[in-house]
Amino acid sequence: MRHDDLPNTVRNAPPADRAARGRWAEAQARSLMEKNGLRLVEQNYRCKMGELDLVMEDQGILVVAEVRYRKRDDFGTAAESVDGRKQRKVIRTTEHFLRSRPSLGQLPVRFDVVAISGTGHESELEWIQDAFQA
Repeated sequence: MRHDDLPNTVRNAPPADRAARGRWAEAQARSLMEKNGLRLVEQNYRCKMGELDLVMEDQGILVVAEVRYRKRDDFGTAAESVDGRKQRKVIRTTEHFLRSRPSLGQLPVRFDVVAISGTGHESELEWIQDAFQA
């Protein structure tokens, strides 16, 4: 399913505190995804393998979304920060999540990235569906 009519800006400024910024970015991503028909399954799933920011359901597909925020792109964009190492960590954590939730194990899984960049009152938001494969 394509979501081509997505807004590409966030109209409120991110907080200064790092932990609060993470929660803010996840709230922006979740809001966008829910407005486009996805349903929250789990948020901030943690285990020894790592953390899953958002696990959503999109018409019978389990969507694992990695949310990234970057104020500046001096060291790469928010989307670029989800490199091969991070992808492998998300995949391993998803495998653990699915073992702990057998009822979800039959659903196909899609890995998305929601990248937010910029400062001030209009940050750019990019939702990359099927950003990487297991």
